[in-house]
Amino acid sequence: MAEYVLNTAELKSKAAMLRAGDRVLLSGTVYTSRDAAHKRLVSLINEGGDLPFELDGSCIYYAGPTPAPEGMAIGSCGPTTSGRMDPYAPLLLDKGLSAMIGKGERNEAVCQAICRNKSVYLCAIGGAGALTAKCVEECEEIAFFDLGCESVKRIKIKNFPLIVGIDCHGGTMFNGGNS
Repeated sequence: MAEYVLNTAELKSKAAMLRAGDRVLLSGTVYTSRDAAHKRLVSLINEGGDLPFELDGSCIYYAGPTPAPEGMAIGSCGPTTSGRMDPYAPLLLDKGLSAMIGKGERNEAVCQAICRNKSVYLCAIGGAGALTAKCVEECEEIAFFDLGCESVKRIKIKNFPLIVGIDCHGGTMFNGGNS
């Protein structure tokens, strides 16, 4: 297993070198989005509407951060179960999404979309939301404000520790193979 220090802007060009099980310290811009926001993003795509951020080359973190305590950019910011985004992820990957961050296995359609689009699925440590928040330097709510903690936020992270869960070659760290 290799270790990498990467910026989110490099994920699209560096995805081919990443292998399942590799460790990554990730810095840069990430967008938080969970299932309700994903449903809206897909609806906007299907209706030809404008998205709140450019998908091409972006990284989505499956999280619903809590409000920031004094002196911090964000509250607890742990990953949510990625499988809830599986119905939406292939379309977002086909539209240029370079990476997803979450926890847990993905279905076969998502695995195929990761390979097809030379993307990557990164896993964060579940249950460590307060620790993860220390990696967030900035947070701005940018869309779907009515969703509260599940609104889309643009966050700037620094040295966020992740593990490559599924690589663009079909490799996976999950026992079930690509499922």
